[in-house]
Amino acid sequence: MIESTEVLLRLVFATLAGGLIGLEREVVHKPAGVRTHMLVSLGSALFVLVAIETLPNEAARIMAGVATGIGFLGAGTIFKAKNEVHGLTTAASIWAVSAVGLAIGLGYYLITIISVILVLIVLQLNKVEFFKML
Repeated sequence: MIESTEVLLRLVFATLAGGLIGLEREVVHKPAGVRTHMLVSLGSALFVLVAIETLPNEAARIMAGVATGIGFLGAGTIFKAKNEVHGLTTAASIWAVSAVGLAIGLGYYLITIISVILVLIVLQLNKVEFFKML
């Protein structure tokens, strides 16, 4: 059983981590911003925390369900305009932030910090001249 203070810490950390990634999306004026990413990360952490407490042998199944469900949520951000597809990176960031929330819910703080940093770096690659040519 996880202590109440640890549960609270994980939920707050998940919300903040999602917010950092969402802030980047909002700054570049993408449809899913701070609140969306915070809620996805928080919800994912909550799902895994409840699974650990109530159905510890089923936590992996619950996590797989979260990953699938978030995939559908992300798919809703993808649209085609003229001959261009938009929203793929936002969909991927929603999916990644869900994984961040799951990792935090499991208590993997270092992996989470590294992952958030890497996601933020990846989201900046469109500003690097080399990647604009691709």
